[in-house]
Amino acid sequence: MKPAVGGNTTVVVVGGGFAGINAAKKLCRMKGRDGEPIQVTIIDRRNHHLFQPLLYQVATAGLSPADIAMPIRALFKERNVQVVLDEVVAVDGAANLVRGRASVYPYDYLIVACGASHSYFGRDDWEEFAPGLKTLEQATEIRRRILSSFEEAEKSSTVAAVAPWTTFVVVGGGPTGVEMAGAISELARNTVKGEYRRFEPGASRILLIEAGPRLLAGMDPSLSVRAFADLQELGVEVRLNTRVEGIEAQGVKLTHETIPSRTVVWAAGVAPSALGKTLGTDLDPAGRVIVQPDLTLAKFKNIFVLGDQANFKDPETGKPLPGLAPVAMQQGRHAARNIERLIQGAPTETFTYLDKGSMATIGRSRAVMQSGGIKIGGFIAWVGWLFIHIYYLIGFKNRLFVLMQWVWSYLTFSRGARLIVDKDWHLKK
Repeated sequence: MKPAVGGNTTVVVVGGGFAGINAAKKLCRMKGRDGEPIQVTIIDRRNHHLFQPLLYQVATAGLSPADIAMPIRALFKERNVQVVLDEVVAVDGAANLVRGRASVYPYDYLIVACGASHSYFGRDDWEEFAPGLKTLEQATEIRRRILSSFEEAEKSSTVAAVAPWTTFVVVGGGPTGVEMAGAISELARNTVKGEYRRFEPGASRILLIEAGPRLLAGMDPSLSVRAFADLQELGVEVRLNTRVEGIEAQGVKLTHETIPSRTVVWAAGVAPSALGKTLGTDLDPAGRVIVQPDLTLAKFKNIFVLGDQANFKDPETGKPLPGLAPVAMQQGRHAARNIERLIQGAPTETFTYLDKGSMATIGRSRAVMQSGGIKIGGFIAWVGWLFIHIYYLIGFKNRLFVLMQWVWSYLTFSRGARLIVDKDWHLKK
């Protein structure tokens, strides 16, 4: 592996998500020990940075994949930044080496921010029938399944045959599950209305299954009630205190009921990257790396672990910070500042999270938002959600295209990305 150009201080950033990108953006403007720019190497197994909060819009045909993703190389024109497409499989903290499938990468300082994938609580066999929503590939596969279900329903000859194709089940009542259920309902009831002749898409059945006693458990209970009511108005059946016992090709098994469905979406749990297990440090029961107050490891002060992969306890609540984009972004910038302090021989500083609130959209003109003591629902919350998500999208083109698409969708109920791409096309040549 050819080293980055010039300099004598190398920082390797593993992961091109919110934490990694924000850290690299600050690091590339800093000076190393010799006064030359820090050499930054960003390693990711995908070539793009993804705005995950809007993946559900891709999955429900509201946005195109390119609207919420940006090539990592396009974000960094600085000569002291090198972007590498590789999958990191291990970290050797004692030797200051990152081991990828293609090469080995030495570092002076390391930032590990690989994010998380879905957890099926020991039932990984469910993934085939209920994909999660963490990548563009998963989003386009869910889109394919939803749109294909309508096409299969159109070819069905009886009401009984139509039902499994027009029953959509979302498992998990967090923000992703709530947003997915609302978006599927609007797609069925508004977007494709009048486009089919042998069945009525508006009569589709959308179920949201939550094992806990309320939706959006991380928000104020009053907003959970508001989200529940909004979903019901959209025609979504919400099942609380309901556990999934099994998922198969024909549907979902609940404790006392089996729901025939050909389209199931998993939004119930997450698991951090397995790379944390190679760091030789303590993990919590969920597999997250337990970090120090300055985001470093107890054993290796030149290794920082951030975002969904880290267990950082909030000093005020004693609970780990949630896996949210604002947490990852703030941790990325803080880790970069601490690396600069270490280079200068200064002590690192404790990370303090500035909670700017949380939000979830439920549908057209429907959202809930919480910031400090302020709790808002309805149209105002939806407008706030829209502009905050536009603001955090990377790249002016992305912001402009997404805003135009949303305005068009709001005025016309249209969704412009309703493309069915067969995942097995190459096998049918």
